[in-house]
Amino acid sequence: MTSDRRSWKLGELVARIPAAARILESHRIDYCCGGDRTLEQACQDEQLDPDSILEAIDAAQREEETRQSASSINWLERPLGELCDHIEQTHHAYLKQELPRLTELVAKVVAAHGSEHPELHDVQRLFGALRAELEPHLMKEERILFPAVRMLEQSELSPAFPFGSVANPIGVMEHEHDQAGALLKQLRQATGDYRVPEDGCSAYEALYQELQTLEQDLHQHIHKENNILFPRAKQAESTA
Repeated sequence: MTSDRRSWKLGELVARIPAAARILESHRIDYCCGGDRTLEQACQDEQLDPDSILEAIDAAQREEETRQSASSINWLERPLGELCDHIEQTHHAYLKQELPRLTELVAKVVAAHGSEHPELHDVQRLFGALRAELEPHLMKEERILFPAVRMLEQSELSPAFPFGSVANPIGVMEHEHDQAGALLKQLRQATGDYRVPEDGCSAYEALYQELQTLEQDLHQHIHKENNILFPRAKQAESTA
């Protein structure tokens, strides 16, 4: 299977395995304008080992599958600390990796197609606003809210927090979730439900696929917090 995939064209590789885009980009392999080259040709040009690239692509695909399979766990029955760990290790880690990478990919597609598709400038603006919203949000959860939730679960008595009730930071997080959700809706509108135009290149297609993946992951992320973690944390505080 590995040797067969060496002969795939880069555009075909990314179309079949969207996770391949981040690996190719990390090695500066052009699958956009150079999408007609095979993986083997591209690796020869860049003096890279195609088997190593394919191994990295397989690992990226497995990470994606692992993230999707975690959605089947019944988090209502798992410890709160475990849920916090899962959110950090799965959704937060994904965003920390993908937000910077997608910023570069958006800029690349805008530079190549922005004159013919002015809506891409809206996509770039909205994605920038989403990133600016999410990055400090993750930090506040990891440094303030999640440690408090873990303390609630570990303490027999309700801990005294400097922010008062755990409901206070939760309220802030819920408000920021609403803002992120509104930006996701605007991104979907700006992209016409992520429809790639006929003249869109492989990078254009990869961008829209990755933005949809981001949207799906954020929906799962926010669901686990708003509908499971936050109500359970407030219940734990009230019964401590």
